[in-house]
Amino acid sequence: MQIGIFSVGDRSADPATGRAPTEQERIKGTVELALRAEQAGLDVFATGEHHIPPYIASSPTTLLGFIAARTSTLRLSTSTTLITTNDPVRIAEDYAMLQHLSDGRLDLMLGRGNSAPVYGWFGKEPRHGIDLAVENYALLRRLWDEERVTWAGKFRTPLQNFQSTPRPLDGKAPFVWHGSVRSPEIAEQAAYYGDGYFANHIFGPPQHTARMIDLYRGRFEHYGHGTADQAIVGIGAHAFIRKNSQDAVREFLPYFDNAPMFPGGSALSDYMSQTPTIVGSPQQVIEKTLSFRSYTGDVQRILFALEVGGVPLKTTLEQIDMLGEYVVPVLRKELAAASA
Repeated sequence: MQIGIFSVGDRSADPATGRAPTEQERIKGTVELALRAEQAGLDVFATGEHHIPPYIASSPTTLLGFIAARTSTLRLSTSTTLITTNDPVRIAEDYAMLQHLSDGRLDLMLGRGNSAPVYGWFGKEPRHGIDLAVENYALLRRLWDEERVTWAGKFRTPLQNFQSTPRPLDGKAPFVWHGSVRSPEIAEQAAYYGDGYFANHIFGPPQHTARMIDLYRGRFEHYGHGTADQAIVGIGAHAFIRKNSQDAVREFLPYFDNAPMFPGGSALSDYMSQTPTIVGSPQQVIEKTLSFRSYTGDVQRILFALEVGGVPLKTTLEQIDMLGEYVVPVLRKELAAASA
C-alpha cells in the first residue's frame, strides 16, 4: 500500500487575500510539498502535466528530477504524463533518464488530459485521443522492452532499428499506471498490459468508479495476469483536514467556492456525500477513506489532492503534516488488516 499526495500545479488566487502566487513561488512551493511529504513519512509525491495557464506543471521530468536530487525515500510519479501529445520516444528516454537519477524511485501515470486545445498545440487532434493513447503506448512499451525497434504507425514517423537511450535501469522499465476518469478503453488498456489502473475518481460518484474498476479487474484476469483481486488499483481523493470538523468546513468553504471544478456555495455537504471529497477531522478522513474499499476493493495506491481552490502553501504543508501524523499510520494498519 502506497499513500501520498498529488499536485496539479494551478496558481489559483487565495480567496482570503486575492493574491495568486507567482510562477516561481508556485514551482518552488511544489518542491516544498514533496520535501515535506517525505519528512512526514508519506510514500509518494506525484505531479500532473498541464500546458494551459494558470498551471505551472508543464515539465514533470524537470520538476521530479530536481526533487529526486533532494529526497532519498520518496517515490516520484506523474499524475499525468500526456501519452496523447508527447512523443513516445521522448517519454521513453526522459523517464528512463529520471529512473536512473532517482535510483529507481520512479513510476508514471499515463493519461489523455482534459484540455482539448493542447492537442492542437502539439500537432494532434482531440478526436484521435483514444487512438493516440493506444498506439503511443504500444510503441513506448516496445522502446523499453526491446533493444532495437523497427516500427510504423499512424501518428508519427516510422522508426528503423532505433535504440532509445538510456535503457531502463537494470533492464526493468518504470512501472506504469493508466489514469482515467471516464474512459473504459483506458481501463481495458491497463488490463491488457497487466499495468496499474488509477481510477481518478476525485469528481465522480462511487457507482461510476466501481464500474470502471470492476471492468479493469475482470479484464486483468481475462488476460492472464492474475485473479481480479490481484489487479493493481490506485484511487485519488480531495482532502482538507483540521483537528475538528467545524474548523475544517469553515476554513475550506472559501476554497470550495473559489475552485472552478467545485459547484461552490452551500452544496459542500451534498458534494461530499456524492464524491470522494473529504473535509473534516483526521478521524473523518480515515473513516471515509476506509469506506472507499466497499466499492473499490483492495487498492495499492491512494493519492490525496490537498491544494485546490487557492489553498496557500503554508496551509497545504500543515495538511501534509496532519496526514503523516494522524491519518496515514491508521490507514496503513487498517487497510493491511482488511486485506489480510
